[in-house]
Amino acid sequence: MKAGDQRLSLEKLHAWEALGFGMFIHFGMSTFDGAEHSKGNQPASFYSPDHLDVAQWVSVARDAGMKYAILTAKHVAGFCLWPSAHTDYHVGHSGNKTDVVEVFVSECQKKGLMPGFYYCSWDNHHLFGSGTPTFVGWENAYTTREYRDFQTAQVEELLTRYGGFGEVWIDIPKVLPRDYRHELYDRVASLQPDALIVMNHGCSDGSKLRIDWTWPTDLITIERFLPNSQTGHDPWRTVEEKEYYLPGEACDPIGKNWFFIEGDRPRSDSELLGMYLISLSRGANLLLDVGPDRHGLIPEPCVKALRRLAENIGKVGAGKRTKESGAPS
Repeated sequence: MKAGDQRLSLEKLHAWEALGFGMFIHFGMSTFDGAEHSKGNQPASFYSPDHLDVAQWVSVARDAGMKYAILTAKHVAGFCLWPSAHTDYHVGHSGNKTDVVEVFVSECQKKGLMPGFYYCSWDNHHLFGSGTPTFVGWENAYTTREYRDFQTAQVEELLTRYGGFGEVWIDIPKVLPRDYRHELYDRVASLQPDALIVMNHGCSDGSKLRIDWTWPTDLITIERFLPNSQTGHDPWRTVEEKEYYLPGEACDPIGKNWFFIEGDRPRSDSELLGMYLISLSRGANLLLDVGPDRHGLIPEPCVKALRRLAENIGKVGAGKRTKESGAPS
């Protein structure tokens, strides 16, 4: 049995795979300005949930049979769901001063879910001279050293302030040069060595690993797709003449949008069940995104859809992945 050259042991990676099903939670300034790729030009006070209930989010995830949850601590708007010492663009200066990250981690611990956080490298508010996809286009986007130092400081803040995270999700790693990605990866690993570190692979079925913009990573994300229908997710990958075991994580919203948008309804029961069954049977976890609304609550149609999904999963007895190709050889 080969062990692989990856940082984490096969035992730890298989334990993560056994979680199977998680909730992605997109919430922040984009919930209020209605723009997924927000320009980050609204004042912090524009974020103002009037019935914020983070406990409800985690309870809904638990009741749906999810075993972990990933929260967007900072998205494209640059607005922070915790009172960061490195900026004033955060909940402490907003219309609702709740430290969302703190409550989220606490509720996950209470309810038996593994907590993780998402941090976006595309930041339209904290430019520090960077050129983001919003202002210079995808192909020309870049970050400055000053911005990257800011990102490191904030990630360190999250990792040292709130206890243990099982997964650290870094989005848009393409705008980070590879030497910095290694630097950030090593820093996260030094602070929380048991956490899986994700450099988002982007929109694809994950069959081809994009070394140029996603390495190093502990997982291969499969965004807006399901694992390849012919091969499923093959976790064994050769990267620069070394063999790595890299589990797969399919991520997609419950409806059309990552953040709450009025009128965006959940997919049909059969489609949601299919997403779950196909992801696991093809060797990947499913991270299903659900966006709380402007009140700070997961909308009732989503709650009901997830309740029905849990019932349907129970009916087919699909509690674990069935694909055998993920087993080490």
